[in-house]
Amino acid sequence: MKILIFADQRSGAVKSSTWELCSLASSLESSPENIAAVVVGKGVASNCGDFAGQGLDKVFVVEDDQLELYNPVSYSKAIELAVEAFSPDLILASASPMGKDVLPRLAARFDSALFTDVISLSHSGDELEAQKPMYAGKAIATLKAKTSSTCLVSLRPNSIEVKKPGTGLGTVETINWSSLDTKIQALELKAGASQKADLTEASRIISGGRAMGSADAFKILDEAAAAMEATVGASRAAVDSGYASHDMQVGQTGKTVNPNLYIACGISGSIQHMAGMRTAKTIVAINTDPDAPIFKIADYGIVADLFEAVPVLTEKLKALNS
Repeated sequence: MKILIFADQRSGAVKSSTWELCSLASSLESSPENIAAVVVGKGVASNCGDFAGQGLDKVFVVEDDQLELYNPVSYSKAIELAVEAFSPDLILASASPMGKDVLPRLAARFDSALFTDVISLSHSGDELEAQKPMYAGKAIATLKAKTSSTCLVSLRPNSIEVKKPGTGLGTVETINWSSLDTKIQALELKAGASQKADLTEASRIISGGRAMGSADAFKILDEAAAAMEATVGASRAAVDSGYASHDMQVGQTGKTVNPNLYIACGISGSIQHMAGMRTAKTIVAINTDPDAPIFKIADYGIVADLFEAVPVLTEKLKALNS
């Protein structure tokens, strides 16, 4: 089976979620000659050396000033050029905002099967099988498709363990790009103030709820996050109260996250919040109410005041780091 990976990048640097896709591709296809990646943007070729040993032999690069900022029309056209050059049976992408945007457009162009936001993928004969959380994570759906035509799949970040196979050269092949006249233009990219990983891609998250009491109180979560290289999140109640910005919100009306570790501080565990984080690998809850719903899904529960427990956690983490 021939697999093409759409490598998400920012400012020319390939995002870490791409290495999950490489690991997944290697688990489906053992021959590096049948796996390739495509990187689209401006000045992206210089970082393609990172693909060496990732289980693929070829990296298609589509570079142009016109591709500096993401545009669904131009990026999907660039990926189409790589598809024409490689003729894959399967196209993999991360379930990032970019991946979620561009894959449906490609699926419509190819009239192909599309699986979105899956957490696992397997291949048997001429059939693909994927697992996908449904109904706010309360059920897992099994999706199947024939590989008789190109299939497209987006993988939820932090779903696959990254295992660098140590094979594949990752040699670069440049695809010629000619200016594309589109009615859509990307004018500006506004980056967030935080340098931490986005919540949807973070492997560790510590979140605060209404019990934080103020925006200033989130500083204790910032300190804990710095000690364990985590990203700070918030519940809808904390956001609605003005304690945190909306881009920090975890939940059904915020961001769906899938970290290896999720620490909920002063969050009771509403259905809306749990819909966005229940697939986390390990959940730790800190709450003064022993009957809080969050404890029902937590792997570890601490019945305590977060303002006492979190500083102790931070000091222990700092001691471990030193």
